[in-house]
Amino acid sequence: MTFVKYLRTPLLFLLWLLPLVAACDLIEYHPYSVDTEGISDVNAAQMRRITASCAGCDTLRFALISDTQRQYDETEELIDHLNRNDSLNFVIHTGDLTDFGLTKEFLWMHDLLSRLRVPYVVLLGNHDVLGNGLQVYRSMFGPENFSFVAGRVRFVCLNTNAIEFDYSTPVPDFSFLSARLEEDAAMPGLRTIVAMHSAPFTEQFNNNVAEAFEVGYVTRFSDLVCCLHGHGHGYEHRDLYGDGVMYYSSPNPKKRHYLVFTVTPDSYSYEVVWF
Repeated sequence: MTFVKYLRTPLLFLLWLLPLVAACDLIEYHPYSVDTEGISDVNAAQMRRITASCAGCDTLRFALISDTQRQYDETEELIDHLNRNDSLNFVIHTGDLTDFGLTKEFLWMHDLLSRLRVPYVVLLGNHDVLGNGLQVYRSMFGPENFSFVAGRVRFVCLNTNAIEFDYSTPVPDFSFLSARLEEDAAMPGLRTIVAMHSAPFTEQFNNNVAEAFEVGYVTRFSDLVCCLHGHGHGYEHRDLYGDGVMYYSSPNPKKRHYLVFTVTPDSYSYEVVWF
């Protein structure tokens, strides 16, 4: 083989490869990349929308959904159904957007949720922590513990997926809850709803502190309405501690129903909505 012929072969290969390199969409980045394509602080922006749109409202109506991982078709149908409900103020997703914590999964679900007509917030699920999922969640949605006020109701949203943090980080974060209780004392007249992904006494919750969580924190909120969670993939309503505080769980979209809550200054109700 002559030198020219030898040289021509790699040159032809490089010329063939050049259009592929130039077409960025054909390049598959590492699945554990934390590149969220510029999407950031989603929850903060959505909470501002909720607070603004609900200012002065005496009655709130919100939908509770959860555990949409890998259920893209069903989630799309769920969102279409939610968008036909003109009475909703916002939507709470109690976590597990993803199955493996992959950036692509977060982006796909974000694309679906962004089609909602009303604002929404997303909590951290145990599957969302897998791989680099925690970094992706923080980059895209923000801190895993957050709170906001809608009308006359304060929503305290918690990370309760202790097992995924190897108990190296306090989960639930009692410091965060203590700060919310101080706010509670300084803001009389608000009702409180506590939301989480994994409920107490599930395998994800740090059940060494389950009693302290309820007695020392949750039940100290003034005018506590109820607690919300996901993780179980089914509809549940339980008085977990036998103290009158109800814990409600919304099913995953494959079950073809979700929950809608109505909260007034002195009462609340909920309904199971099928789609």
